[in-house]
Amino acid sequence: MRKWFQVFQKKTGLSPYVWVVFFILPFYFILSSSMTEIIIGITLIIVFFVSYVLSVMTRGWQVYFWTSVQIIISIAMTVLFGYLYFSLFLAFFIGNIQNKIGFITFYTIHLVSTIVSINLGFVAKNPVFITQLPFVLISLIGVILLPVNTYNKNKQEKLEGQLQDANKRISDLVKLEERQRIARDLHDTLGQKLSLIGLKSDLANKLMSKNPNQARAEINDVRQTARSALKEVREMVTEMRGARVEDEVGRVRQILQAAEIDFHLEGDPRLTETSLITENVISMCLKEAVTNIVKHSRASSCTVEIEPSHTELIVRVRDNGVGISTPIDYSRGNGIRGMKERLEFVNGSLEVTSSQGTNVIIKVPNVFKTVVKEAQV
Repeated sequence: MRKWFQVFQKKTGLSPYVWVVFFILPFYFILSSSMTEIIIGITLIIVFFVSYVLSVMTRGWQVYFWTSVQIIISIAMTVLFGYLYFSLFLAFFIGNIQNKIGFITFYTIHLVSTIVSINLGFVAKNPVFITQLPFVLISLIGVILLPVNTYNKNKQEKLEGQLQDANKRISDLVKLEERQRIARDLHDTLGQKLSLIGLKSDLANKLMSKNPNQARAEINDVRQTARSALKEVREMVTEMRGARVEDEVGRVRQILQAAEIDFHLEGDPRLTETSLITENVISMCLKEAVTNIVKHSRASSCTVEIEPSHTELIVRVRDNGVGISTPIDYSRGNGIRGMKERLEFVNGSLEVTSSQGTNVIIKVPNVFKTVVKEAQV
């Protein structure tokens, strides 16, 4: 959040210092005048320079005060000596004001005062304005366009900086969520089996002298459990590399065929409007839903419906099994809870109903690739 005293952009580069050359040029206009006018002109230049330094060094309302002093001096130099080019300096200076109200106010005042000063010079038939008419017109165009261009450029750079910060924040959140997902998957995959290995190892140790045959059986169970855990870890690592819905549908078909459950696919699993991270989440949810069907549903048929659009993707997984007898609690059960947490990460939703079987409805917005396409237009 911008503080009240932050009037100017923090990064203006070398431009403010390059414009200091405009403090030298006025002497060409005033040295050909009378001694009194020379003293007045030098005094105005010094005051302008001091006002410029103070407007850069100070904050808050003082910046606006010293900028107003510079505008007054610019008008005086234009009327007295025909030196219009302080207005160009001020045009760039005002363009660096990042407060919108302050910018509009000073831009309007400066533009009006510059036009009035030029008209007074022409009415007074100042020879400087006549001989330097092209430069006067160029200066007027600069007063009109330069502040707006500088203000918009600074605003664009600020927005780009905010976008970079937002992208970095999103990247950090993605990494954090991925760590949490990996931790959750490791816990679900290894926690129970490692506990079982520990219990069976203790039991085998106790039976070693009393019942060697039973101890060897327990050791064999430990070996099988360890192999099973290793296999699941390898499968989990493979999943972490990213999975497409099209590939997951093929694996789902194989799992259901092995379980002697008829599989029906409606829709095209090749998704073109969905990001890889969203596809990965959907694939994991699809795998979990089908695993639950194989383990608990006692179904003879499973149907997967895929309905993609430009704004939303809907995936339905239906079976004709026994359904869910108890009310569905999304806060319990690692399967459903894990699916819901993963979908929430991509702003998706999960709905599970039980009527003549179980119906799992997965909805995710297609926002990632849509934004990229709009940016490329």
